[in-house]
Amino acid sequence: MLGAEMNVEPYFQRVVEEIKRLDSAAVQALADAIYACYQQRRTVFIIGNGGSGANASHLCEDLGKGSLSRKDFDDDQKRRLRVLSLTDNTPYILAWGNDEGFDRVFSEQLKNLAEPGDLLIAISGSGNSPNILRAVEWANAHAMKTFGCTGFGGGKLRALAHQCLHCAVDDMGIAETLHVVAFHWVVDNLYGRIALGK
Repeated sequence: MLGAEMNVEPYFQRVVEEIKRLDSAAVQALADAIYACYQQRRTVFIIGNGGSGANASHLCEDLGKGSLSRKDFDDDQKRRLRVLSLTDNTPYILAWGNDEGFDRVFSEQLKNLAEPGDLLIAISGSGNSPNILRAVEWANAHAMKTFGCTGFGGGKLRALAHQCLHCAVDDMGIAETLHVVAFHWVVDNLYGRIALGK
Protein backbone atom coordinates (compact mmCIF):
# COMPACT_ATOMS: atom_id res chain seq x y z
CA MET A 1 0.00 0.00 0.00
CA LEU A 2 2.03 2.87 -1.34
CA GLY A 3 -0.19 5.47 0.33
CA ALA A 4 1.05 4.22 3.72
CA GLU A 5 4.60 5.20 2.73
CA MET A 6 4.02 8.31 0.62
CA ASN A 7 2.53 11.73 1.22
CA VAL A 8 -0.42 12.86 -0.88
CA GLU A 9 1.46 14.74 -3.62
CA PRO A 10 4.04 12.02 -4.39
CA TYR A 11 1.27 9.42 -4.35
CA PHE A 12 -0.79 11.42 -6.83
CA GLN A 13 2.29 11.88 -8.99
CA ARG A 14 2.84 8.13 -9.01
CA VAL A 15 -0.77 7.56 -10.09
CA VAL A 16 -0.31 10.07 -12.93
CA GLU A 17 2.87 8.29 -14.04
CA GLU A 18 1.07 4.95 -14.07
CA ILE A 19 -1.83 6.39 -16.07
CA LYS A 20 0.68 7.56 -18.70
CA ARG A 21 2.02 3.99 -18.90
CA LEU A 22 -1.39 2.48 -19.69
CA ASP A 23 -1.40 0.51 -22.94
CA SER A 24 -3.73 2.59 -25.11
CA ALA A 25 -3.98 -0.21 -27.68
CA ALA A 26 -5.28 -2.59 -25.00
CA VAL A 27 -7.82 -0.01 -23.82
CA GLN A 28 -8.98 0.47 -27.41
CA ALA A 29 -9.16 -3.32 -27.85
CA LEU A 30 -11.47 -3.55 -24.83
CA ALA A 31 -13.79 -0.92 -26.30
CA ASP A 32 -13.72 -2.71 -29.67
CA ALA A 33 -14.54 -6.08 -28.08
CA ILE A 34 -17.55 -4.62 -26.28
CA TYR A 35 -18.73 -2.79 -29.40
CA ALA A 36 -18.48 -6.02 -31.40
CA CYS A 37 -20.86 -7.60 -28.87
CA TYR A 38 -23.27 -4.71 -29.38
CA GLN A 39 -23.14 -5.11 -33.15
CA GLN A 40 -23.59 -8.89 -32.98
CA ARG A 41 -26.25 -8.77 -30.23
CA ARG A 42 -24.00 -10.75 -27.90
CA THR A 43 -23.85 -10.36 -24.10
CA VAL A 44 -21.00 -8.85 -22.08
CA PHE A 45 -20.42 -10.48 -18.69
CA ILE A 46 -18.16 -8.84 -16.09
CA ILE A 47 -16.61 -10.46 -13.00
CA GLY A 48 -14.26 -9.49 -10.17
CA ASN A 49 -13.70 -9.83 -6.41
CA GLY A 50 -13.50 -7.12 -3.74
CA GLY A 51 -12.55 -3.77 -5.26
CA SER A 52 -12.43 -5.41 -8.68
CA GLY A 53 -15.96 -6.67 -8.04
CA ALA A 54 -17.03 -3.11 -7.30
CA ASN A 55 -15.33 -2.06 -10.53
CA ALA A 56 -17.24 -4.81 -12.36
CA SER A 57 -20.55 -3.46 -11.03
CA HIS A 58 -19.52 0.10 -11.85
CA LEU A 59 -18.47 -0.78 -15.40
CA CYS A 60 -21.70 -2.72 -15.96
CA GLU A 61 -23.85 0.20 -14.83
CA ASP A 62 -21.87 2.69 -16.90
CA LEU A 63 -22.00 0.53 -20.03
CA GLY A 64 -25.71 -0.23 -19.71
CA LYS A 65 -26.86 3.33 -19.18
CA GLY A 66 -23.86 5.39 -20.29
CA SER A 67 -23.88 4.05 -23.84
CA LEU A 68 -27.28 5.73 -24.40
CA SER A 69 -28.26 9.33 -25.02
CA ARG A 70 -31.21 10.89 -23.20
CA LYS A 71 -33.38 10.59 -26.29
CA ASP A 72 -32.73 6.82 -26.27
CA PHE A 73 -34.21 6.31 -22.79
CA ASP A 74 -37.81 6.20 -24.03
CA ASP A 75 -37.06 4.72 -27.44
CA ASP A 76 -38.17 1.08 -27.28
CA GLN A 77 -36.71 0.48 -30.74
CA LYS A 78 -33.18 1.55 -29.81
CA ARG A 79 -30.95 -1.49 -29.55
CA ARG A 80 -29.12 -1.58 -26.21
CA LEU A 81 -25.90 -3.15 -25.09
CA ARG A 82 -26.52 -6.46 -23.32
CA VAL A 83 -24.31 -6.31 -20.21
CA LEU A 84 -24.42 -8.07 -16.84
CA SER A 85 -22.13 -8.04 -13.81
CA LEU A 86 -22.04 -11.50 -12.25
CA THR A 87 -20.83 -9.96 -8.99
CA ASP A 88 -24.29 -8.61 -8.18
CA ASN A 89 -26.47 -11.70 -7.66
CA THR A 90 -25.69 -12.11 -3.96
CA PRO A 91 -28.03 -15.03 -3.15
CA TYR A 92 -26.72 -16.99 -6.15
CA ILE A 93 -23.09 -16.29 -5.18
CA LEU A 94 -23.75 -17.30 -1.56
CA ALA A 95 -25.55 -20.49 -2.57
CA TRP A 96 -22.72 -21.69 -4.81
CA GLY A 97 -20.05 -20.48 -2.41
CA ASN A 98 -21.64 -22.18 0.58
CA ASP A 99 -22.68 -25.43 -1.07
CA GLU A 100 -19.99 -26.09 -3.67
CA GLY A 101 -17.11 -23.65 -3.14
CA PHE A 102 -16.33 -20.01 -3.86
CA ASP A 103 -14.27 -20.92 -6.91
CA ARG A 104 -17.54 -21.77 -8.75
CA VAL A 105 -19.54 -18.57 -8.13
CA PHE A 106 -18.91 -17.10 -11.59
CA SER A 107 -18.48 -20.16 -13.80
CA GLU A 108 -21.81 -21.61 -12.66
CA GLN A 109 -23.62 -18.39 -13.57
CA LEU A 110 -22.02 -18.50 -17.02
CA LYS A 111 -23.36 -22.04 -17.47
CA ASN A 112 -26.88 -20.66 -16.99
CA LEU A 113 -26.55 -17.52 -19.06
CA ALA A 114 -23.68 -17.45 -21.56
CA GLU A 115 -23.62 -18.44 -25.22
CA PRO A 116 -20.79 -18.84 -27.75
CA GLY A 117 -19.62 -15.45 -28.98
CA ASP A 118 -20.42 -13.65 -25.73
CA LEU A 119 -17.66 -11.69 -23.99
CA LEU A 120 -16.33 -12.23 -20.46
CA ILE A 121 -14.42 -9.32 -18.91
CA ALA A 122 -12.48 -10.70 -15.94
CA ILE A 123 -10.99 -8.16 -13.52
CA SER A 124 -8.35 -9.36 -11.06
CA GLY A 125 -5.57 -7.25 -9.60
CA SER A 126 -3.45 -10.30 -8.83
CA GLY A 127 -4.58 -12.28 -11.85
CA ASN A 128 -4.70 -15.39 -9.69
CA SER A 129 -8.17 -15.50 -8.13
CA PRO A 130 -9.41 -19.10 -8.47
CA ASN A 131 -13.02 -18.14 -9.21
CA ILE A 132 -11.88 -15.73 -11.94
CA LEU A 133 -9.56 -18.29 -13.53
CA ARG A 134 -12.21 -21.02 -13.43
CA ALA A 135 -14.72 -18.74 -15.16
CA VAL A 136 -12.22 -17.75 -17.86
CA GLU A 137 -11.27 -21.37 -18.44
CA TRP A 138 -14.94 -22.28 -18.83
CA ALA A 139 -15.55 -19.32 -21.16
CA ASN A 140 -12.54 -20.22 -23.33
CA ALA A 141 -13.74 -23.82 -23.57
CA HIS A 142 -17.23 -22.72 -24.65
CA ALA A 143 -16.35 -20.35 -27.51
CA MET A 144 -16.70 -17.14 -25.53
CA LYS A 145 -14.27 -14.26 -25.95
CA THR A 146 -12.30 -13.39 -22.82
CA PHE A 147 -10.64 -10.13 -21.79
CA GLY A 148 -8.58 -9.88 -18.61
CA CYS A 149 -7.80 -6.74 -16.61
CA THR A 150 -4.83 -7.26 -14.29
CA GLY A 151 -2.23 -5.58 -12.09
CA PHE A 152 1.04 -6.66 -10.44
CA GLY A 153 2.66 -9.31 -12.69
CA GLY A 154 -0.64 -10.27 -14.31
CA GLY A 155 -0.76 -13.72 -12.73
CA LYS A 156 -2.27 -16.63 -14.64
CA LEU A 157 -5.10 -14.50 -16.01
CA ARG A 158 -2.78 -12.44 -18.19
CA ALA A 159 -1.88 -15.49 -20.29
CA LEU A 160 -5.22 -17.27 -19.98
CA ALA A 161 -7.48 -14.51 -21.34
CA HIS A 162 -7.58 -13.98 -25.09
CA GLN A 163 -6.75 -10.29 -24.59
CA CYS A 164 -5.60 -8.34 -21.55
CA LEU A 165 -5.31 -4.83 -20.18
CA HIS A 166 -2.32 -5.24 -17.88
CA CYS A 167 -1.33 -2.52 -15.40
CA ALA A 168 2.16 -3.44 -14.21
CA VAL A 169 2.01 -1.80 -10.81
CA ASP A 170 2.58 -3.59 -7.48
CA ASP A 171 -0.17 -1.79 -5.60
CA MET A 172 -3.77 -3.01 -5.57
CA GLY A 173 -5.32 0.41 -5.03
CA ILE A 174 -3.46 1.96 -7.94
CA ALA A 175 -4.18 -1.05 -10.18
CA GLU A 176 -7.89 -0.74 -9.45
CA THR A 177 -7.73 3.01 -10.07
CA LEU A 178 -6.04 2.45 -13.44
CA HIS A 179 -8.75 0.01 -14.43
CA VAL A 180 -11.45 2.58 -13.61
CA VAL A 181 -9.64 5.29 -15.60
CA ALA A 182 -9.52 2.96 -18.61
CA PHE A 183 -13.14 1.88 -18.14
CA HIS A 184 -14.38 5.46 -18.11
CA TRP A 185 -12.72 6.13 -21.46
CA VAL A 186 -14.20 2.89 -22.83
CA VAL A 187 -17.70 3.98 -21.76
CA ASP A 188 -17.23 7.39 -23.39
CA ASN A 189 -15.97 5.74 -26.57
CA LEU A 190 -18.99 3.45 -26.69
CA TYR A 191 -21.33 6.38 -26.04
CA GLY A 192 -19.85 8.01 -29.13
CA ARG A 193 -20.35 4.89 -31.24
CA ILE A 194 -23.72 3.71 -29.93
CA ALA A 195 -25.56 6.86 -28.88
CA LEU A 196 -24.02 9.33 -31.32
CA GLY A 197 -23.36 6.91 -34.19
CA LYS A 198 -19.75 7.99 -34.71
